[in-house]
Amino acid sequence: MTYRATIAVEAAEVLTHTAWPGGQYVLTVRAPRAATRARPGQFAHIAVGEGIAMRRPISILSADREAGTLGFLYKAVGAGTAALARRQPGERLSLMAPIGTPFAPHPARPRSLLLGGGVGIPPMLFLARQLRGGASAGVRPLVLMGSEVPFPFATVASRLPVPGVAPQVSEALADLEAIGAPSRLASLQGYPGCHRGYVTDLARSWLEALTAQERAEVEVFACGPHPMLAAAARLAREHGLPCQVSLEEYMACGVGACAGCVVRIETPEGPAMKRVCVDGPVFDARSVFG
Repeated sequence: MTYRATIAVEAAEVLTHTAWPGGQYVLTVRAPRAATRARPGQFAHIAVGEGIAMRRPISILSADREAGTLGFLYKAVGAGTAALARRQPGERLSLMAPIGTPFAPHPARPRSLLLGGGVGIPPMLFLARQLRGGASAGVRPLVLMGSEVPFPFATVASRLPVPGVAPQVSEALADLEAIGAPSRLASLQGYPGCHRGYVTDLARSWLEALTAQERAEVEVFACGPHPMLAAAARLAREHGLPCQVSLEEYMACGVGACAGCVVRIETPEGPAMKRVCVDGPVFDARSVFG
């Protein structure tokens, strides 16, 4: 299924724009047409500022259909995102969204394991909230996140147990805790309450604590740096689990016309070059990592 026909172009109003440590920003805009269509795993192509021709692709953190708003988390790492970081509430920015193929959870796999690393965290939070909502109330997502800079969200000591995870690894995102979705954090920086290591370490501990019947209900979703995605794909393969990954790639047009973001994907017909922007960014992990 193609999602290209869902893309809206809007003059989105900046509502809030909050700076967090590590050059991270959480941006909320009013974009009702895009908010109605947005699904976890999709992204927006944003015009960041005057004099910068190239838009920047940023994953969607949240979508509120009733309020008509979209949320984004991004890190200012270059001239484009630095320009975006200077945008103030009340200003308008041109936004194309939602773009790309979203995550597609399978109802037969209600134990959703969501792995997010760095700026790959936003799609996982969006997906977790969707899975905990109305029609998906029976799904039990676990969200594990890794970051080497302070997490740009309020955290709490979790009261939701996670099998296989040491009790001292207790920090969780407050928003997820409030909706009954367990989460845990990992970092090599030694942050209090976080696992000192990789997010896939936590995932392995949890999977190995499950019974065979419980593991048969698990589906893995991941977004983050390429090495993390490769590790998540290996872990899923070791346990015979389906795994969907969201890829990050440099983009120019963002709508599939320029073919500047192609990656090699294995298909039933053999290897093919696929565009991350519209053929992805979500792919079956086996087609990317074997």
